[in-house]
Amino acid sequence: MNPHLLTHETADDYVRGMARVTQLVAQHLAADSPSTGATVADLTPAVEGVDLDRPAADLDAALAEVTDIYLRDAIWFHHPSYVAHLNCPVALPAVLAEGIIAAVNTSVDTWDQSAGGTLVEQRLIRWTAGRIGFDEGADGVFTSGGTQSNLQGLLLARGEAVRRAGSEATLRVLATEHSHFSVIKAARIMGLHPSAVIAVPTAETGGMSTAALAAELDGIRERGETAMAVVATAGTTDLGVIDPVSVIADLATAHGTWLHVDAAYGGGLLTSLRRRHLLDGIERADSVTVDFHKTFFQPVSSSAIVVRDGATLGHVTHHADYLNPRTAVTPNQVDKSLQTTRRFDALKLWLTLRVTGADAVGEMFDEVIDRAHRVWEVLRDDERFEVAVEPVLSTVLLRYRPKGVGVTEADSLNPRIRHALLDDGSVMVAGTTIDGRAWLKFTLLNPQTSLAHLRGIIETIATTGEALRAEDELDELRVTAGSRGSGADALAPRPTMAGVTR
Repeated sequence: MNPHLLTHETADDYVRGMARVTQLVAQHLAADSPSTGATVADLTPAVEGVDLDRPAADLDAALAEVTDIYLRDAIWFHHPSYVAHLNCPVALPAVLAEGIIAAVNTSVDTWDQSAGGTLVEQRLIRWTAGRIGFDEGADGVFTSGGTQSNLQGLLLARGEAVRRAGSEATLRVLATEHSHFSVIKAARIMGLHPSAVIAVPTAETGGMSTAALAAELDGIRERGETAMAVVATAGTTDLGVIDPVSVIADLATAHGTWLHVDAAYGGGLLTSLRRRHLLDGIERADSVTVDFHKTFFQPVSSSAIVVRDGATLGHVTHHADYLNPRTAVTPNQVDKSLQTTRRFDALKLWLTLRVTGADAVGEMFDEVIDRAHRVWEVLRDDERFEVAVEPVLSTVLLRYRPKGVGVTEADSLNPRIRHALLDDGSVMVAGTTIDGRAWLKFTLLNPQTSLAHLRGIIETIATTGEALRAEDELDELRVTAGSRGSGADALAPRPTMAGVTR
C-alpha cells in the first residue's frame, strides 16, 4: 500500500485528514477582522524558511505550518468588514462540492475522463443560455474566469470577422475606458496592435455612449476597416454600470459586428426575480461572459463563455488523434475550450442550484444591491463625503472630503486612508481613479454586511482621515518651529489610531 495516495486502502486516513482540515478552517472562520494587516515583509521569512526538500514530521506539523504561512493571515471575504473587490462569501453546497471535485480529480476535457461530468457541465451551459435568452443552438464551456471567457469571446469574434472579411482585414474592437482590462489583454494576446482597441466615450451615467459608438462604427466602415467586436459591459468594475445593451445590439447588427457582453459582474441578475430587466438585450449578444465566482457566490474558479451559435466555437477546435479525434462519437468538451485538462468546476454550481436554489442566489445578489443603494443615500447626506453616481449594482464610490479639504488634498488623502486601513486590517476597502480623481470603493457582495455595519465602516474611514490630517498639521508645526529655530523637539508626538502609518 502506498500511504501517500488516495485509494480505497487509504480511505480511513482520508476521512481523518479531511476532518482535521475542516476543523482547522472552521476555527479560522470566526476571525475578528478580514485581514491581519500582514505585509510582504512580515510573511516572506516564514515562507522562505520552509525546506521543501525535507517533508514535515506528519500531517499535524504540516497543517501547523500552513496556519503560520497562510491561514492565520488569509483575507476573509465572508467577513462583513470586507468591502473591497469582487470577492464573495461562498455558498456552502459549493464548498462541499469542492471536496468531491478534488478527491475524484475529474478532467472534463474528454468523455473518457469525465463521463457524467461532461453532461452536468453541458446541462448547466444550456441552463445559463436559457436564462440569457438564447435558443437551442447556443453552447459554451466553463472557464477559469472572466479574463479567459473574454479572451475566448474575442477569439471567436476574430474568427468570424476573418471568415467574412479575409485575413488581411484591419480589425478593430470597440469598448469603453470602463471595460475590463482583459479586453486590451485579449487583443494583445491575439497579436493585434494596441490601437486596435478603440475607447468609445461614455455618457454621464458612465455607460457607453451609443451616439459615440455609432460614430466610431461609421468611421471604421469609411476607413475600410473591420469592426471585429463591440464589447458591452453588464457591470463595470469601478462603477457597476450596465451599458445600454439593447441599443448597442441594434448598432452591432446594423454593422454586421460581433457583440460580446461581459457580464462577469452583472451575470448574477440572470437569477434575480426583481432586476432581471437590467440585462434586457443580452439575448441578442453573440457571446456572453458570466462569472459564477462573483455574483453566484461560487468558490474560485467558476466562469463560463456562452455563445448564441454553438457552431462558432469551432474557431477554437483542434482534433488530436490521441484525445479527441474527428471520428469521436462521444461529446468532448475540449473541442470548445482553450484549456485541455480542466477541473469539474461545474459541480459547484450544480450542487448550489440543487440545494440553495436559483431564486435564493438571485435574492442574495438583490440584497447587496439594495444595501448599496441605502449606503449611497447615507453617504449622499453626509457632508464629510462625496459620492459618485447612484449605483446600478453593488458598487459605491466615495471620497472623504470634509469642509476645508480641497480637491487635490482629497486626491492625496483618500489613498492614504485606504492604506492605513489595510495596515490595520480591521476594514478592507478598495480604491480607484476616475477622471484623474482618487476614490474609495465599496464592493458589496456579502448579504450579511448590514447597513449598520456599513455606517460603522464609514465612521472608521472618517476617523482615519481625521487622524491623518491631524498628523499632517503636527508635521507642519514641526517644520515651522524648526525653520524658526524655536525648539521643534519640544513638540510632543501626538497619538494616532492604531494602524495609521505614513
